[in-house]
Amino acid sequence: MSDSIQSQVSTEEWQLRVNLAAAYRLIALYGWDDLVFTHVSARVPGAEQHFLINPYGMLFEEVTASSLVKVDQQGNKVMDSPYPVNPAGFTIHSAIHAAREDAHCVMHTHSLNGVAVSAQTEGLLPISQQSTLVLAALGYHDYEGIALNEDEKPRLVANLADNTFLMLRNHGLITVGNTPADAFLAMYIFEASCMIQVKALAGNRALTPIAEDIVDGVKEAARVVTKGMFGDLAWPGLLRKLDRQNPGYDQ
Repeated sequence: MSDSIQSQVSTEEWQLRVNLAAAYRLIALYGWDDLVFTHVSARVPGAEQHFLINPYGMLFEEVTASSLVKVDQQGNKVMDSPYPVNPAGFTIHSAIHAAREDAHCVMHTHSLNGVAVSAQTEGLLPISQQSTLVLAALGYHDYEGIALNEDEKPRLVANLADNTFLMLRNHGLITVGNTPADAFLAMYIFEASCMIQVKALAGNRALTPIAEDIVDGVKEAARVVTKGMFGDLAWPGLLRKLDRQNPGYDQ
């Protein structure tokens, strides 16, 4: 099937499909998936407002470039596909894509550590280097039930604002990025911050917070450390990891 899909789309879209499928499989590889639930979406290059999303019912570890479904802003298929799509699952993603021109990729997880921290009143604490990277660009959105209501979209978008990270209270984590690589690295840091916090609080000892002025200076430091590449710095190695442990995402 990959040959037929690849022949129908541009070179740019096919490369996006490969990277997005890789992001799905990496989420599964790192244990952040929630069976067939949650989504990672990406805007297709071009003038049309079209997006790629996972086929509903397929495990993240099974997603391939050719199985991704192309939809419009309302979650309706715009290209023939044998796979179903869950329009309701696109609610959060469509709101962010519509509001943020720079959010070419939107990643949403229900990771256990992420949900655990999202349920804590104080949210993410400044107790690790990873957390400072997140806190420099973090918003919070209060839980309003399963995200199906259109009228929740403006509030969600307002809470995200121009941030990279959004914590959905009692629900999970969201990251946005220019590419699947950027959104994935952001999620890796977000999840690591939550995991560290869960483990630190379980130790039942006083914690040492990082000073506020250090957190404030993190954005520029992060740019220097990643050489301005952010996700692209780690992405080639992550793809090699996938090729060793779960090949076939590029089919």
